[in-house]
Amino acid sequence: MTTTPTTPADGLTRRRLLGTAGTAAVAGAAALAPVAPASATTPGRTASRDRRVEQLLRRMTRQEKIGQLRLANTVESAEEALTTTGLGGIFSVVGARAINAIQRKAVEGTRLGIPLIVGLDVIHGYTTNFPIPLGQAAAFDADVAADDARVSAAEARRSGIHWTFAPMMDVCHEPRWGRIAEGNGEDPYLTTVLAAVKTKAYQGSSLASATSVAACAKHLAAYGAPEGGRDYNTVDVSIQRLHNLYLPPFKAAVEAGAATVMTSFNTIAGVPAHGNADLVRGVLKDRYRFEGFVVSDYTGVQELIPHGQAADGRDAAREGIRAGVDMEMTSTTYVENAAALLASGAITQRQLDDAVRRILRVKLDLGLFEEPYVDEAGEVTAPTAATRRSARSAAARSLVLLRNEGDVLPIPRTGRIAVIGPLATATYDLNGTWAGLGTGASTTPPTTVLAAIEALATGTVVHEPGCDVSGRGTGGIDAAVAAARAADVAVLVLGEDATMSGEAAARSDIGLPGVQQRLAEAVAEAQPSTVAVLVNGRPLTLTALAAAVPAILEAWAPGLEGGRAIADAVFGATNPGGKLPVSFPRSVGQVPLYYNHENTGRPYDPDNKFTSKYLDVEDGPLYPFGHGLSYTTFEVSDVRLSRATMSRRGGSVSVSAVVRNTGRVAGDEVVQLYVRDPVASIVQPVRRLRGFERVRLEPGVRRRVTFELTPGDVGFYDGDARWRVERGEIEVYVGTSSQAPLAGSFTVR
Repeated sequence: MTTTPTTPADGLTRRRLLGTAGTAAVAGAAALAPVAPASATTPGRTASRDRRVEQLLRRMTRQEKIGQLRLANTVESAEEALTTTGLGGIFSVVGARAINAIQRKAVEGTRLGIPLIVGLDVIHGYTTNFPIPLGQAAAFDADVAADDARVSAAEARRSGIHWTFAPMMDVCHEPRWGRIAEGNGEDPYLTTVLAAVKTKAYQGSSLASATSVAACAKHLAAYGAPEGGRDYNTVDVSIQRLHNLYLPPFKAAVEAGAATVMTSFNTIAGVPAHGNADLVRGVLKDRYRFEGFVVSDYTGVQELIPHGQAADGRDAAREGIRAGVDMEMTSTTYVENAAALLASGAITQRQLDDAVRRILRVKLDLGLFEEPYVDEAGEVTAPTAATRRSARSAAARSLVLLRNEGDVLPIPRTGRIAVIGPLATATYDLNGTWAGLGTGASTTPPTTVLAAIEALATGTVVHEPGCDVSGRGTGGIDAAVAAARAADVAVLVLGEDATMSGEAAARSDIGLPGVQQRLAEAVAEAQPSTVAVLVNGRPLTLTALAAAVPAILEAWAPGLEGGRAIADAVFGATNPGGKLPVSFPRSVGQVPLYYNHENTGRPYDPDNKFTSKYLDVEDGPLYPFGHGLSYTTFEVSDVRLSRATMSRRGGSVSVSAVVRNTGRVAGDEVVQLYVRDPVASIVQPVRRLRGFERVRLEPGVRRRVTFELTPGDVGFYDGDARWRVERGEIEVYVGTSSQAPLAGSFTVR
């Protein structure tokens, strides 16, 4: 994914986040051109839309304009707002009839009849729940993310929802943070690819389509780096890390045509995002030329008061509007104070009109003025066979085989199988966080892992829970051990319930909750052929589990069809091919731990005490970024570079490698390309992912995979947010994880 350097459209210098203006060492003058965002509409439609917006703006009173900035979260507050302050949208209302009823009050009961935009947290499914986004990222397959977005958008729009608060694109090095489940892991490149793909899939070829919803790129910015992993907490980040690590996915989403962006709860270098003009106006609207509207997170503008940036609601409204946050979610500081702020000159008419203009554009692009109501007869109330197939395929491709000593997996369908563990009979916990909000989702439970195994097994299946997910009781362990000892194989289903990840779900200890580890050790001692299947929303510390059991299958929270996908893999009907989108630490004390770190002056050396390491834990992760095994084996060889040099001002270098299935069954491998700039004006990560391809190969079959590197893949933003492509050697690594061996190098001239 090439990153195009930019400068602010208005030429402003905003040192705090944008840095000083300048060209530095760049990849040609064209690289400094401002971003030209993609449009979800045709040029003719855009021009017509803009004329309609301006005509409508001229007709609107000051209060009608201010009312468009409010986003309510209940029918009662929406009805009250429509008769008093005015209203721009509503969210968290589900059901076509209820949505039509409140929409009718807006369209037929107000002077101008401006329709409401209706939003919902459609994070990984509306009625048909797919794996959590972190699980989807593990597929290393953009089609998985796109399928989720397309299915979700169609189900939601046909049920009256116009707008999803997704995709979340917070790059995260903090597994204690519960919302890591909603994102794509620790890597900016993988996140950027999936952010663009998912944005386009949600929005389709036209936002006005009956199967499209407006996407919302969230959370701007660096929300995935909270101190201590605690939600809503402080973030302190350098300019270069902000632009190289956290902002690329937002830039990609803007280029993909994202209709909306949501600001984050955290501060960034002491300035809350909801009041951060440098970030919202400077980076997003000026530098990236974002044309949609910015929405606050839940009460985020009002929270400028406890943050300490605002003394009261008037201050908060002033800072939010000045920063460029266009629509206020839930709290009401804008509608209560904007008129007085205008009168005093604390905010300008231009700022107000800009916010309203952006909101109206999106409503027009959605076709709400022409079709404000949804056909209630077409509401989606249950998954279909087709959406179930998509969800099952996504779950299967998201599975990661972490460990398989002695080829315990796959297990035979015959014989006696003991299915043990507190999550073996889980239903909605398989969906994970932010699930079940759509029509019919709460009445459509996933098939349990136990039921799915029973459906495929030809022998005898017995079940013992052993313990609760997080309880301390050990009374069930003896029965579980007895079942395991009497069986030919034991399948442990362990992990977290749905409440243990997601928003406001930070954990200080990311090991198996409760007494699950004790259960695992007891079962594995009784039955050497023991498989652990993990259902969880974050990386876990699995050092003790890996020492106890020979096989571990990471299933994440796999969604509606996850139980069946797990059973398919356990019996070998499918072959796991996913890879870890985030490092799994050996101990929580290693956190933050991520593959794309910078080297110190004293990098780890096991033979030298005075290097960067811990005394009490082995160096590095237990399972690195990009790791994932298969029921077959693969070999990557014959790496070739098309040329030895690349111009800083253009051109490319092709990197290719042959991947061969050296085992006995068909399987998937993800070939991964990493680069490193070993000598630079700003220390660069030890390696950076810049390409991946998932390939399926029959036994003995080989295929050459080719990646294209350009200056955008080897450049970086400096401490003044200037794009630099510097002369020198670039190292290339090709393999099957972030620990891929050095494959070659080329020189940038």
